Amino acid sequence: MRLLAVWLINALALLALPYLLPSIHVASFATALWVAVVLGLINTVIRPVLLLLTLPATLLTLGLFIFVINGLMFLLAAKLLDGFAVDSFMAGIIGSTLYSVISWLLTKLLLSSSKS
Repeated sequence: MRLLAVWLINALALLALPYLLPSIHVASFATALWVAVVLGLINTVIRPVLLLLTLPATLLTLGLFIFVINGLMFLLAAKLLDGFAVDSFMAGIIGSTLYSVISWLLTKLLLSSSKS
């Protein structure tokens, strides 16, 4: 049940992005649901490999290169799905950061109170 709730929260976070960053476009709630699934799969399969391969750059930049990797994962999801568009690389970095913050906040607000 929690997995379904987190999935819906991530889709809501994706729907909020175009209002905060006009260079990101999400066509509908159904598109946001698919993007949430694809981002989850990308972050589960591809991201760990990239983190390992770019470990020297990540260490050299004191971890800031992870923002670049997150932006690339966001752009990859936009390339794979119709109805989800990211206009530039910088929009991908900012969008992935905002997406992470919004989904973390929503998860803390909506799911942490249900544990008690």
